[in-house]
Amino acid sequence: MKSRMRMFPLVASITVAVLGCADTPSGPNARTVQPTGQAALDAVKFWEDNAAANWTDEATSLAGRRTVNVARLYTYLSLAQLRAAEDAEAIVPHPPTSAAIGSASAAILSVYFPADVAEIQSFLDAQGSGTPWPGAKHEDFAAGEAIGRAAAARVIAYSSGDLFGLTNPGIPPTGPGKWVWTGGPIARGLLGARPFFLASRDEFRPPPPPAFGSPEYLAALAEVRQISDTRTAEQVALAQYWAANQSSVSNAAMSNLAVGLIRSYHKSDHEAARILFVMNAAAWDALVGCFDAKYYYWFIRPSQADPAITLPIGLPAHPSYPSSHSCISGASTEVLASEFPSERGRLEQIAEEASLSRLYVGIHYRFDMEAGLALGRKAAGKALAANLADVAIP
Repeated sequence: MKSRMRMFPLVASITVAVLGCADTPSGPNARTVQPTGQAALDAVKFWEDNAAANWTDEATSLAGRRTVNVARLYTYLSLAQLRAAEDAEAIVPHPPTSAAIGSASAAILSVYFPADVAEIQSFLDAQGSGTPWPGAKHEDFAAGEAIGRAAAARVIAYSSGDLFGLTNPGIPPTGPGKWVWTGGPIARGLLGARPFFLASRDEFRPPPPPAFGSPEYLAALAEVRQISDTRTAEQVALAQYWAANQSSVSNAAMSNLAVGLIRSYHKSDHEAARILFVMNAAAWDALVGCFDAKYYYWFIRPSQADPAITLPIGLPAHPSYPSSHSCISGASTEVLASEFPSERGRLEQIAEEASLSRLYVGIHYRFDMEAGLALGRKAAGKALAANLADVAIP
């Protein structure tokens, strides 16, 4: 199975840069024995055959065609991949890690994309019949499939109790500085959902935004208006890219970024699954905290305070503070920067770009994005500090 890389603004620069400076594999799960000579040119490399990366690509492809909550999709997919890898590596001397990850992934994707089960099964069949990298040629694919199915079943059962979509934000308060409800459906996001690592949903709740009408608030609003009045085509294109690739129905941006780094730095199947789960769970927790804050403060959107602010994209159906794009970006890039420290500078630029894109289109203030990035990075720190073996997750 070949990689289906998708390139996007700043993230593309990382993919190019890391190809020339990839680390050698490291850690207890790294595969280091590679063929030499002509065989090295002809053989499948383990990083090209990375099951966690390939199945994440397939999830991204399916999510681009179907309506699905991608926070749930990616988080439980990567959790199933991680648990499958852990279970498979109890088998020695040839742990069927790749097969277990593939089977677990197929089981999870079949739940989220029931209309695409035939494609998903075909993807798994292709993995089983493909030429493996030399170190995997003795793995028992059938044994790995059974392990993966069992791991996925545990994760699916666990996900049923995550409280997703069950918390009603209630009737919006009214008054100066409050979000203006149009009477339509209010987006719940991950409001009230069960976090993975946070001690409570409000553990990292940001301090209040600037008081409505204060000099600090008016300066922030004036910045949004000034950008609206002078908005460039480049800013609009950037904002439209991030609106399409990082939202409740798509997270292709961060998913492709992580997969590109995993492949370029030659991470093993197990390492890839761990990185993807920590990143996705950190972003999940960041969104839990983000929507807790949104419905605690109920803060007004810039264009609701100044109707002269124009919007080249639709206004989200939830309050302004903090920015959920920034929460996702802060969490995801902080985890990746910890795993790929030489990329920290570029990753921080990407988080900043994603955040600024919401300022460019007039739907957020600068303090929204700053609070969101900070919340996301705190959630990432909690996830990175956790011992995944001790976390009460099946």
